[in-house]
Amino acid sequence: MSRHRKVSGFLGLQRSTVGMLCMVILVGMGERMAERFLPIYLMALGGGVLSIGFLSGLDNLLSALYSFPGGYLSDRLGTKRALLLFNIVAMCGFLIVILIPAWQAVLVGAVFFLSWTAISLPATMSLVAKVLPMHKRTMGVSMHSLVRRIPMALGPIIGGLCIGIWGERDGVRLAFVAAFIMSGVAAVLQQVLIEEDPPEATGGEPSFVPEKNPLRLLQKMNPSLKRLLVSDILVRFCEQIPYAFVVVWCMKTITAPVTAFQFGLLTSIEMATAVLVYLPVAYFADKSTKKPFVVVTFVFFTLFPLVLFFCHSFRWLVLAFILRGLKEFGEPTRKALIMDLAPEGQEAAMFGLYYLLRDVVVSVAAFGGAFLWLIEPATNFLTAFSCGVAGTIGFALWGTMPEEE
Repeated sequence: MSRHRKVSGFLGLQRSTVGMLCMVILVGMGERMAERFLPIYLMALGGGVLSIGFLSGLDNLLSALYSFPGGYLSDRLGTKRALLLFNIVAMCGFLIVILIPAWQAVLVGAVFFLSWTAISLPATMSLVAKVLPMHKRTMGVSMHSLVRRIPMALGPIIGGLCIGIWGERDGVRLAFVAAFIMSGVAAVLQQVLIEEDPPEATGGEPSFVPEKNPLRLLQKMNPSLKRLLVSDILVRFCEQIPYAFVVVWCMKTITAPVTAFQFGLLTSIEMATAVLVYLPVAYFADKSTKKPFVVVTFVFFTLFPLVLFFCHSFRWLVLAFILRGLKEFGEPTRKALIMDLAPEGQEAAMFGLYYLLRDVVVSVAAFGGAFLWLIEPATNFLTAFSCGVAGTIGFALWGTMPEEE
């Protein structure tokens, strides 16, 4: 028993976090079986390149618009009730795509199911901040990121098999059926395992009122967090300009296109790489300054579109996707840093505000990626690389940690 407690303590595992991790696996598995192949599904239903760019931009825009309400609702309703609400919203989106096989319906359904990650992330990060001490937050966030990669690795493989057996249209719809069922199971489990928010230590009234005005909350944003935000925006330009077209590049454009199953394998390789680096990085980041880990992460983000442009076969794509997995090197560290810099008791709302500001701007890059792709893929990839270089250099030179202020 003592060994079990020691391992659980090291990994930051408690009943509520275990419930949250179960939710992440189940909802994530269904989501990744289907969502990763949405550009191919849109093309199969008659949607063109611009519909893919619109989907990518919609993803970023919704991530922005839902992040702050997600954080506010988490602070207002409590993590447990907020997560149940967010699951139901995602299930409504899955149902629309299942019942209506049209590319326009996919975009409507996406308004609901693309919101799940964005709207639930502030709640999950707030849960980690509430139940774990500060010196364990990076480990707690890393466990969330690590477990999240399990469905991200397995989901595309299963989704690729579905496409291989039933075709691009029926295969993706069946994957959405599985997503709907697993989200329902997750909703039940999270209500059983996740405990109600802990009462105030004083036993009295809450020491804060959830802030529903993002402009007022912005005034409380730490200067270090603002500098991180600016660099993060540029690096996310690098990621999102080509994001929706990575699957199109691999399966339709290159000299030796890969199959849907092979693309699923590439995604699994990416996720396996990320999983291998999470825990060692979390251990050392909790014991030292976080800046070097964030800088290294930005470097990997920046290199991926440049390397991908020169990969025209499955063998070389394996190396590119290993590099893509390494971009997760310091992502949990960055998220933990946001929580460290947030006002006490308003972690979820500040986390949501950060993502609101970041993703509103980044959504422009995702929309613009389609027009850059229409010029030619090289324009898309090289523009993305240039944005990553600017963001990485900016944070390396001017980014500061709280203890440096």
